[in-house]
Amino acid sequence: MEISESAVGRAYAAKTPGSRAFAERARGLFPSGVTHDSRYLTPYPLFITKAQGSRKWDVDGNEYVDYFGGHGSLLLGHNHPAVVEAVSEQITKGTHFGASTELEVRWAELITELVPCAERVRFTSSGTEATQLCMRIARAFTGRKKVLRFATHFHGWHDQVAFGAAADGQASIPAGIPEEIAANIVIVPPNDAEAVRAALESEEVAAVMLEPTGASFGGVPTGGEFLKTLRELTNASGSLLIFDEVISGFRVSPGGAQGHYGVTPDLSVHAKLLAGGYPGGAVVGRADVMDMLSMRGDPRWDKEARIAHYGTFNANPVSASAGIAALQIVKSTDVCEKAARSADVLRDALRDVIAEQGLNWVVYGEFSGIHIFTNRENRDVTVEDFYSGALDHTAIKAGNSPLLNHKIRLGLIVGGVDVAGWPGGWSSAVHTENDLDRTAEAFKKLLVLLKEDPALV
Repeated sequence: MEISESAVGRAYAAKTPGSRAFAERARGLFPSGVTHDSRYLTPYPLFITKAQGSRKWDVDGNEYVDYFGGHGSLLLGHNHPAVVEAVSEQITKGTHFGASTELEVRWAELITELVPCAERVRFTSSGTEATQLCMRIARAFTGRKKVLRFATHFHGWHDQVAFGAAADGQASIPAGIPEEIAANIVIVPPNDAEAVRAALESEEVAAVMLEPTGASFGGVPTGGEFLKTLRELTNASGSLLIFDEVISGFRVSPGGAQGHYGVTPDLSVHAKLLAGGYPGGAVVGRADVMDMLSMRGDPRWDKEARIAHYGTFNANPVSASAGIAALQIVKSTDVCEKAARSADVLRDALRDVIAEQGLNWVVYGEFSGIHIFTNRENRDVTVEDFYSGALDHTAIKAGNSPLLNHKIRLGLIVGGVDVAGWPGGWSSAVHTENDLDRTAEAFKKLLVLLKEDPALV
């Protein structure tokens, strides 16, 4: 059965005719009709016109509790007053000076105060740019070519990382990426210390890079003990340790995952909340490693050894003003804890609904992350199994079918809730008790609606 013909699909179509009309126009403009792969939705995506706090509204005027959260960037919710004020003031002064600014200095100072490894900062325009630059720095500093990554971990879309993060965790090389580039990437199973140890002994590895909470933001969880093991292994091998804190940075804690777990990497990459939900990223790390970017006035060094780094919108004043406002709030308030508490309450509420409906699904997650495991193979599984290693990454990724993921998101939209497509999402510091109750009720209606279809998958 096509999704559009299912009970969920029919209800979605009835609610969102305006989105359907815009989708028809978009198909003639964008490949697949979208500007980001994760916004793709069958039979068509949702088109949003405005947002405020924990809510957003579509072109038909429908209101939604939002857990997509700007792809994880909106810990403070939409249009936080302090961020809006800072950006509004800066826009009247200018959006691009082609010069250094006081703002970039203040922004970097806040980052170095919060992030344990951040002795030096280099701004980029996105997380993808930050991981690309970070890998180049590691290779230049160590004189080694290879970077070790973990299956299912996501680090953006440039050629060195655009494989190995798929749902099946395989490392097949997508079209357009030369085999020569992929040959310098070593991919091992997540949380497999022995595989890392073997790779570091047999390969000249410049760096080990991972999402420190697991892929992605804990969908395949990683714990503090594994991070400590990686720190020991990389120290012994002379490889650098890189944390991709694009999501976890400033969300797990003000100091990110490295601050929470007490494991300091050599380098880390940041984006999303870093710029208050505006475009912006950064590589931060040890001063001696980051010095690979420094001009020394030595022609041989500056032209042959140093890493040249450009970027028209690096440390853009508008993004910098938003980032300063957001990080000041993270530093001085308990927004990380508030978001985590909301996620705790919501995870428990969704589990209660699942038990009431007699399904063998599992809701899990840490910090402000929420993951729904639909258990397509009907395993005997508990929340603890995701953290003990009883379920490996292939079992976790195979536990949800793409078709059912689509139906879940569509059904929740029908109920006035929008989530990310895996399915799950991120709570914010501004989600209210009413938001959480409304979400649990929408989830219950979804499960009832799914039963009207011939099959759940």
